Amino acid sequence: MAYSLKQAADATGRTKPSVLRATQTGKISATKSAMGEWEIDPAELHRVYPPVAAGVTPTVTPDAAETSVAIMLLRAELAAKDERLDLLQEERERERRQLTERITEIWDRLARSEEERREKDRQLTALLTDQQKKPQPTPRAATPGNGHPPTQRRFRRLMPFFRRTQ
Repeated sequence: MAYSLKQAADATGRTKPSVLRATQTGKISATKSAMGEWEIDPAELHRVYPPVAAGVTPTVTPDAAETSVAIMLLRAELAAKDERLDLLQEERERERRQLTERITEIWDRLARSEEERREKDRQLTALLTDQQKKPQPTPRAATPGNGHPPTQRRFRRLMPFFRRTQ
């Protein structure tokens, strides 16, 4: 007669997952029935795990003790890593703030130097160009009559006189 997974666990004082794990890793050879249930030979089971007296269930098995110690160690390691992660995140945030401040300082300095350069360019341009205000040409007075300016009219009046003297 073969044990089912539950019967094997009860016979050895182990849990069903630990017996199943032993079968899956090959510690205990077992087969699956047509119904998909595990069939474990009692001799094969007790070769690995000693039988437990009927009605007596061990309170702590060696696997459970090792597991609880391993869990405690893993929790302590996890807590230490969480603390280290918090410290690293704080350090990263501090470095990010410092970098942001440094970049802002550099941008401000660049903006100031750009303004200074533009002011120097304006000063150099002022030195190199004539900065005196040139008088605007006055518009000529409107010419009456024939459309010629007054000086030309006077000259025309004198023209016949010059022609006669020649």
